[in-house]
Amino acid sequence: MPVIDKSSYRPPLLFSSPDVQTVFPSVFRKVPGVSYRRERVPTPDGDFLDLDSSCVNAERLAIVLHGLEGNSERAYARGMVRALNRRGWDAMAVNFRGCGGQANARLRFYHSGDTDDLRAVIGHATGQRSYAGLALIGFSLGGNVVLKYLGETGASVHPLVRAAVTISAPCDLGPAAEAIGRPRNRLYMKRFLRMLHEKIRMKMEIFPGKIDDRDFHQIKDFRDFDERYTAPLHGFTGANDYWTKASSKPFLPNIAVPTLMISAADDPFLSPSCFPRKQAGGNSRLFLEIPQHGGHVGFVAFNPEGEYWSESRATAFLEWAWRETGTPAD
Repeated sequence: MPVIDKSSYRPPLLFSSPDVQTVFPSVFRKVPGVSYRRERVPTPDGDFLDLDSSCVNAERLAIVLHGLEGNSERAYARGMVRALNRRGWDAMAVNFRGCGGQANARLRFYHSGDTDDLRAVIGHATGQRSYAGLALIGFSLGGNVVLKYLGETGASVHPLVRAAVTISAPCDLGPAAEAIGRPRNRLYMKRFLRMLHEKIRMKMEIFPGKIDDRDFHQIKDFRDFDERYTAPLHGFTGANDYWTKASSKPFLPNIAVPTLMISAADDPFLSPSCFPRKQAGGNSRLFLEIPQHGGHVGFVAFNPEGEYWSESRATAFLEWAWRETGTPAD
């Protein structure tokens, strides 16, 4: 499909800065009106996932995946869940391994290309209740997971998965890691590394002698962290191998359900290669919308409903896709 350069998003006054867009929701946004029911689901490898559901007894379910070191309580996740509920969707917010408030049970944790856990969540969700259809929504890292899953499965995607939306997805991980490692993003990087360091310390208590944080202060960016931790813990030979194999971009041509990628042109975390114009132009099921502003998982809006533009846009796309695809039996 053609790339959507003329997006409907217009930032509020004084919110055209990508850094304001990125930081403001994380620090100041509150999202009332969401009540979760948590369930702990075992994974095939002996670990577990914490899933938080907000249901309105709907016939359709949206599965929401958060970003790096996020969780279901982040404002962007709660905001999307609330918008979905308002429009007649049940919502299930996934907490990646170790992100639900308790360390996970295995030495490994989660990474940008881990689609096995998403498959497990889909299997669990469809086994618990008879839904007419599912949608997938992923933010940042979670967006890359959604895109990679859809591309890996292609026409063999689970028959109930009928649409997807990603927001600020780093679909080309290597260049994206370099982008966030730029000097202008130093404060963001320090925050991510601080949170990841806490995760490593938790692992050290559970698995003494198998992982350590010796000289962690020498880790300056994602290349350092992924080389030392992410790659060996998840079966990759190094950071480059991880980034290459976990990136969703090579899989985009295979996506077979209506999928909307929303990424702001001024996103400080994305490289130019994370805007896959060629792939979107060659796949009738892939829509790439590039607002000029929005930062990383920002898209701030002020209105009586308390909804951000990304939530209104995502749910509008899902409603269109629901009508477009009909029922799975059609």
